[in-house]
Amino acid sequence: MNSRRHFLKAAGLSSIAGGAMAAASVNKVALAALPEVVSQVSPNTMPPLTPTNGRPYRPVVTLNGWTLPWRMNNGVKEFHLIAEPVVREMAPGMKAQLWGYNGQSPGPTIEVVEGDRVRIFVTNRLPEATSMHWHGQRLPNGMDGVSGLTQAAIQPGKTYVYEFVARRPGTFMYHPHADEMTQMAMGMMGSWITHPRHAHPLIDEVDRDFVFLINAYNIEPGATRPNIMTMTDFNLWSWNSRVFPGIDSLNVRKNDRVRIRVGNLSMTNHPIHIHGHEFYVTGTDGGAIPKTARWPEVTTDIAVGQMRQIEFIADEEGDWAFHCHKSHHTMNAMGHSVPTMIGVDQTAVMEKLSQLMPSYMAMGENGMGDMSKMQMPLPENTLPMMSGDGPYGSLEMGGMFSVLKVRNNQAHGDYKDPGWYQHPKGTSAYEYQGAIDTPLRQHAEMKTVEQNQIELKVIKPHIHQEH
Repeated sequence: MNSRRHFLKAAGLSSIAGGAMAAASVNKVALAALPEVVSQVSPNTMPPLTPTNGRPYRPVVTLNGWTLPWRMNNGVKEFHLIAEPVVREMAPGMKAQLWGYNGQSPGPTIEVVEGDRVRIFVTNRLPEATSMHWHGQRLPNGMDGVSGLTQAAIQPGKTYVYEFVARRPGTFMYHPHADEMTQMAMGMMGSWITHPRHAHPLIDEVDRDFVFLINAYNIEPGATRPNIMTMTDFNLWSWNSRVFPGIDSLNVRKNDRVRIRVGNLSMTNHPIHIHGHEFYVTGTDGGAIPKTARWPEVTTDIAVGQMRQIEFIADEEGDWAFHCHKSHHTMNAMGHSVPTMIGVDQTAVMEKLSQLMPSYMAMGENGMGDMSKMQMPLPENTLPMMSGDGPYGSLEMGGMFSVLKVRNNQAHGDYKDPGWYQHPKGTSAYEYQGAIDTPLRQHAEMKTVEQNQIELKVIKPHIHQEH
């Protein structure tokens, strides 16, 4: 027990609530043999968990998440996951009742080193049976976690043990393989990182290493629980069950080599795009990609059940957008059955309706950007469709959007948000105040007319001769 307390103290987890938590039906004697349960209730990104023994490696930063501590027991790394109902703040002003692990959805990231023997205790505090599948891992068939096929399901109040060797380095995921439609739709998932034990020819050392999972929810305005029957019409597209403006920024030092690991456990693909930099896709959940098979990109499409690992040098200072490039995936609480009203004059209708409903407002006549400025009353526990303020006003964003913040003066190992970027003089777009003589387009149109007349004069004699 003392060694475990020492580990927690050394790991700097004072802001994480600890203590043994399990279902009442779990025997106290049995609990004494389990690793201490550590939970997190804050939605903020926790600092990386620095390894205290073994080969030092660059620990990952879980976006709006954290890394699960372990204990060493006769050479085996032991972890404890509690599957349980959780309350997740998706962004300030909205909380969702989800299912997750150790107080949060997604659950904590598990970090190990290639060759480690790991033992994971999984306690079920859900109202139904569950299991745990270690997505992408090479392991004995009986540890694969498919209920009914490779194991009996974990009944409520019971604890199962999974034990195997982390055989290959890479980025993986964990999630239930029992009533997946319900349990994954409710937020049950987590990331798993296996670091290489020795220098690897295809895995470079990096200065910043981020990880997050893509998931999506359909939570009706005013509600708190996802609709698990939804197949495609989601209204909250999230990274680690957070939506913009609730997603933390990715803060790095200029010229850092940055790795971002992204796993997709939603119901559709996501083209993940970064501004201001080019990256290489260096790995998948199948392993590292040979260097001869890599090419520069600014967007990579991540299909359902896949992981993509991208790397780049953060050599351009600034606040760079980082987001899914499906435009509806950077919005919150969208009503997909709303008609398009662009170009429709609603003045007459508005005058009549405002007599019946004084608070009525016409929307969409000139596009949807005004939605970010309207202070419309919303149902309780509902986010506006577009929000988030930057240094120049509303970003008119939501969903899967964050900011890569590259700073020259960011200290090594400092993951704090540096605030908004101050553009050097003469490097920011500005409003033109000078005189505009003739629009360039008008010049182009006049030139086109003149060219057509010349072409007609040239063509006419040929036409006359042919007749």
